[in-house]
Amino acid sequence: MVTSANPVRGPAQPELDPSLPEGVRVRILRTAHGDRRAAAELASALTERQLTGVDPLPAQPPVLLRAYRQEVRALPDTTRRLLLLAAADQYPVDTHAFLRAVTATRLDTRPLVTAEVAGVAHATAGGIVFRDPWTRIAAYETASVTDRRAVHLLLARVLRGEGESPRRSWHRGAAALGPSRRLAAELRAAAHTARTAGDHALACALVERAAALSPEPSERARLLARAAADAWRSGDADRARRLVAATDDDALGGLLALRAGNATDAFDALLTAAVRYAEDGPGPARTDHPQHAAVHLLARATEAAIYTGDLRRCREAAAVADRLGIVPPGTLGGLAAAFEGRYDDARDLLKAAAGRCGPGGDPTLLIHSGIAALMLGDHTAAATATVRAAASARAGGDGVTVPQAMEFRAYADFWTGRPRAAEAATLEALRQAYTTGQDNGACHLQAALAMFAAVTGDEDVCRERAEAARSYALARGLGLPAALALFALAFLDLSTGRFAASAARLRALAGFGPGHGHRAIRHIATPHYVEAAVRTGDTRVARAAHADYDHWARTVRSPDDLALSARCRALLASGAEAVEHYRTALDLHASGTRDFERARTELLFGGALRRLRHRTEARDRLHSALEAFEHFGSPQCAAAARTELRVLGEPVSPVRGADDLVARLTAQQLMVARMAADGATNREIAARLLLSPRTIDHHLRGVFARLGIRSRIELVRLLGEG
Repeated sequence: MVTSANPVRGPAQPELDPSLPEGVRVRILRTAHGDRRAAAELASALTERQLTGVDPLPAQPPVLLRAYRQEVRALPDTTRRLLLLAAADQYPVDTHAFLRAVTATRLDTRPLVTAEVAGVAHATAGGIVFRDPWTRIAAYETASVTDRRAVHLLLARVLRGEGESPRRSWHRGAAALGPSRRLAAELRAAAHTARTAGDHALACALVERAAALSPEPSERARLLARAAADAWRSGDADRARRLVAATDDDALGGLLALRAGNATDAFDALLTAAVRYAEDGPGPARTDHPQHAAVHLLARATEAAIYTGDLRRCREAAAVADRLGIVPPGTLGGLAAAFEGRYDDARDLLKAAAGRCGPGGDPTLLIHSGIAALMLGDHTAAATATVRAAASARAGGDGVTVPQAMEFRAYADFWTGRPRAAEAATLEALRQAYTTGQDNGACHLQAALAMFAAVTGDEDVCRERAEAARSYALARGLGLPAALALFALAFLDLSTGRFAASAARLRALAGFGPGHGHRAIRHIATPHYVEAAVRTGDTRVARAAHADYDHWARTVRSPDDLALSARCRALLASGAEAVEHYRTALDLHASGTRDFERARTELLFGGALRRLRHRTEARDRLHSALEAFEHFGSPQCAAAARTELRVLGEPVSPVRGADDLVARLTAQQLMVARMAADGATNREIAARLLLSPRTIDHHLRGVFARLGIRSRIELVRLLGEG
């Protein structure tokens, strides 16, 4: 236990600067092991490039560690030796051999009492527990090289159990006095074993040590590149960046740029690397399977092209693949064909890619299967592929890929009408993306959360997340999240009756450009643009957009796309002709999966029937739409259905379950209310939801107003009764 009298750690924990970018803030706290004093020191020393997430963060806070080292040096030598043995067993690789080492050498553990009295560490049945990670690091780093070597050799000697060879090799390598080809080879083999078991953090430590012991510079470069790849897959983006800086591996540099830099630069680097692998074969920092690596790099280059929205780059990558005789990912050829207007070819290529979504596959290929399925309008297949991608990544210890899969899973969840459930999963993916240094992916997830907030009526959250996503995306040429965020704002305007504003935003999507928009989002937005344009009476551009949308829908034969195209024709028609198009749309929706859009079609159809004085059918359609919107948790669309029913003169019941908190609060308000009732402060809630404290304060005031209460005490009582 640490008391306030401790000279190193006082009771006050400083707050981080609220102006820090969210990704940098999350990674600083991770680097600081959650210690806010260490985090504040790290943050105060950041360069401009580190603040923007371009350069890696510093590994340790020097001032704080200096104080910790002084505290450890003040302990008796016998106590420090025990702490060194425990620290070497835990840092930087956890090997669980302390107790065996104590038993094997019959060490006297009574000097640990001094460490307990000082509040530095305490003994348990499972070993030594340090006060915090920085104390453990100080206990290791204050020891002499000779003492550290001795404890590493001791730990290696007792690590003889099944499956412990990688950690035994680690300690042998840590005890080495200088370069050794034999030990470097042993560490490489141990890293391969750890990597196969999915422990990429251990593999990274082993390969990095192998690089330090390798006498050949070219071999060191190759091993550092391998260590960087393992660091990246373990989720330690800052370590990966530090390691990449010591190599000339353009492939890894391109991958890091793809996830946290300029996507156009990432595309260029990845495509260049793919060509080098295919033409030159393995080099000092290259894999032994160049053809496989070239295919993988082309897949990553495709992702970069998708992020930018510059689908001409997909065509460029497809041409390079053809020249090299490489079969590229189906998404690459499909997007290139779609860009060129070869819709039949695009359909066939995308269907082939979407079909590769069996269980246990490569996570990257599964993500591409999900993207292809989304392009084809098959959201069930997209959900299946992305869920399997996340599961496969977790099974292989590749946690960094999980939020990438969730980026595209969010679209399927949105269209199939699961915004509330999907919001929690997407928020967790956003946190993982920030933690693992994937700020570009986090931007995409922020835009997806804005989309969910637009559906569930959280207007302030929608605007905050959309503006954050667009600001970041436009600075880095990320057309996909920029367009998705704009679509979220346009949908919010459309559902709240601001038709002119919605049409203006959607018209901007119709005229997308690289880095600012995206063809796929233009496709998603077209049916809503037609609706907004009809409401404002300016349909010239909308008719042209619908013609292209209809061409694609008829090519891929997606029931939902065909249904939405029929709905567009209904909106652009009048009288009996419109009614028939609406009926066609609903028949097609019955075979699709976009239940939310089916409800919107019923709402529009009900309004058209009301204007034609078909009162009975109008009432039935509107009641059906209202029930669906209440189920989806979309209060603004539900309000539009109620308004239509009132115009019909139809008595409308109050909001379902007036005493039900779920019905009375928006999704975000309910989440904030529950956290507040559990005792969390506004700042703590903001940190958990990755929103600003000002937004949380606004939400709580809204909660109090909707529930007719004035304090958190009343909120606790009300939630307890509910």
